Amino acid sequence: MTPPHAQPEQAAIALDTPIQRGAQTITDIVLRKPRSGELRGLTLTDLLQMEAGALIKLIPRISTPMLTEPDMNRLDPADLTQMGTAVAGFLLPKSAKVADSLPV
Repeated sequence: MTPPHAQPEQAAIALDTPIQRGAQTITDIVLRKPRSGELRGLTLTDLLQMEAGALIKLIPRISTPMLTEPDMNRLDPADLTQMGTAVAGFLLPKSAKVADSLPV
């Protein structure tokens, strides 16, 4: 059984605007929680602030199907925002998640 405040290891994203890659149409992306090595060359602050350039570099490293840089550059901003929210959630410590979910 998953603890009530466990952090997810994956996030499924249904794209508002599908990605067309030749004959392939991508409508859903699964992002997995990045490992430290996949964060190389990026600043955590940029990722937490959902800075587009940082997300464009990270998401191809953690997406299934793997997105390319051209895919990322053509991405609908709403879809990038959904992905950025998932990435930021992966980076938050458990204590921040618990504090956000406590009743006021």
